[in-house]
This record gives sequence, C-alpha cells and structure tokens, in this order.
Amino acid sequence: MSVLINDKIDNLLKTTSRSFYPTLKYLPKKVRGQIGLLYLLARVADTIADSKSGETEELLKLLRDYNQVAQGKSNDLPDFSKLAEIQENPHEAELLLNVSDVVDGLMVYSEEDRQRMLECLDIIVGGQILDLERFGPAKEGGNLSSLSDNLELDDYTFRVAGCVGVFWTKMSLAHLITLKPEKEKDFFEKGIRFGKALQMINILRDIPEDLRFGRCYIPEQELSRHGMKPEDLFESENIEKFRPLYDEYLDLTNDHLDAAIEYIKMIPETQFRLKASCMLPVLIGQRTVTLLRDGNILDSSDRIKVTRDEIKSYARKLLRALIIPGGVKRLLEKNKNS
Repeated sequence: MSVLINDKIDNLLKTTSRSFYPTLKYLPKKVRGQIGLLYLLARVADTIADSKSGETEELLKLLRDYNQVAQGKSNDLPDFSKLAEIQENPHEAELLLNVSDVVDGLMVYSEEDRQRMLECLDIIVGGQILDLERFGPAKEGGNLSSLSDNLELDDYTFRVAGCVGVFWTKMSLAHLITLKPEKEKDFFEKGIRFGKALQMINILRDIPEDLRFGRCYIPEQELSRHGMKPEDLFESENIEKFRPLYDEYLDLTNDHLDAAIEYIKMIPETQFRLKASCMLPVLIGQRTVTLLRDGNILDSSDRIKVTRDEIKSYARKLLRALIIPGGVKRLLEKNKNS
C-alpha cells in the first residue's frame, strides 16, 4: 500500500519507522500523506542532530540550512553525503541521501497543509538546535551534560513531540472532524499531552544509550533531590536509589497517556480509522511503561522494548476491539493493568 506520494517516499517511511508505519496504515487517506511526510521531514532533522560525528557548529549549520530549504526560504540544500556515510543505521543513511525528494513532497499538498507541516517542523528543528547547543554531538565517551529541571524537560518534550500533537489535531479538525469551539481547546491540550507521553517513553527507555553519548534528560535538580548525580546512572546497581524518581516519571507518562485516551474518546465514532491510528501508539506506550517499571533501565545490556510480534498482536487486537461494542475501552483498561 502506498501511503504517501510515491513508492520511494513510502519505502523511506517504512524502513525508518519501526512503530509509526503501522499506525499510518490506519489513518484516513485525507491526512495520511501529510502526517507521514511530516514524520520523514522531522526524522531528517533528528538524524542530523543525533549524528555521532562532526562538530557542533557543523551540525547546527546543517540543521538550520535544511530547515531554511524546507521552509521555502532557500534553494541551497546541504550535501548530506558525508553525514550519510557515518550513519550506523543504513535506513537513516538512505534517508539523508534522499532529502530532496522528501522536501519536494511538500508541493503535493495544499498551501494550508504545507504551512501546518512547516510550522510543526520549525518547532521540532528549534528543539533539536537547543539539544545540540546544550549537549553537543552525541559522541561516545564525551562529557556528560543534563537538563537542569522539570521545566526544561517539559519544554523539550513539547518542542520535539507535543507540537506534533498540535499538528495532528489541526489536521483532524481541518479534514475529518468538527468540534464545538469550547471543546477544541481541550482537544488541543490533550493532543499536546499525547505527544509528550510518547516522547517521555523515548526518554525513559533510552537512558543508557543517551548517557553513553553524554546526554542525560533526567533533570539534575530532580536527581539531586534523591541524593544522586547524572554520573550515578551509569551504574546498574543504583537502580533502587533511582527507582522512586524513575517511577515518578513513569507515573507522569501514564497521566499523559490517560489524557491521550481522553483525546481518543473525543473523536467521533464515525472516524474509526482516526481512532485506531491514535490507539495503537497508546497500546504500545502502555505496554512499554509496564516493561520499564518491571525492569532495570540502568542495565545497558538488557534493552527494554516492545517486540515487533507484540506490535502485530496489538494491531490484531485493535481490529477486533473496533468492531465489538465497548471493545476499545476494555482493551485499553486491560492493557494498562497488564
């Protein structure tokens, strides 16, 4: 199934996203391409920012120049071939070699939809720029830096994911659903928390890898409150000391996921494909939080993640739940407590 502009872009999306591509297949056609294309545009920025080689200023220039071209303010697309050569992930390397095709994909859509995509991309790139300025390139064995407090953490999760919730909501309201004005504000707020939930899961799941490359997204102020320093997170035996704070962040993530469920409930029943596309990441997110709570996240030898088989199983369960009265509610409640 081609979900975007052409088979080439569709394949880039399929190979660079392990969990997002299945979600896309549920989306209504009116918004599927725009949301998929934004994912690729943002993934380019993320790949640049997370590159494990190069000087900070060099990567910052690539990010800014890329965004200028995407925003239509420049025609000078950077040469990403050298950056592609050093990528550990071959699919991300392929994405960097085809950035021009991804940017050109914007012209398929209306001016209004392009502006929605580019507004979101601009916020995401701004977040990535802040990330690079704060941490520098993700160099193994480098100095360790951390966020300072929960305000910085919340700002970061909005910039790189909460704003996607805003974009998703704008696309839904523009093309698929109508809500009373007094409900739209609540819909947007819950959409932001939906995005933040997914980013918090990424942060809480990837602590060992981020630490290895000098980045600690657990705020130093909060670690200090528990008698810890960022460096203490390198040692797996510190998990019991870290666990109370870690559980606080897992609880926050669950609260955001609960807001995501309320977001889904606000979508009219007639938009079952939109509901389904929102539900799959919630189901995967709930399961991931359970795994993270039960495991030792500081043990870098034991990567905690939902398997591909589990994702396929959730997709099957979701299809069944959608055709059974009350099935969606029961599935979400059972999954949260499993």
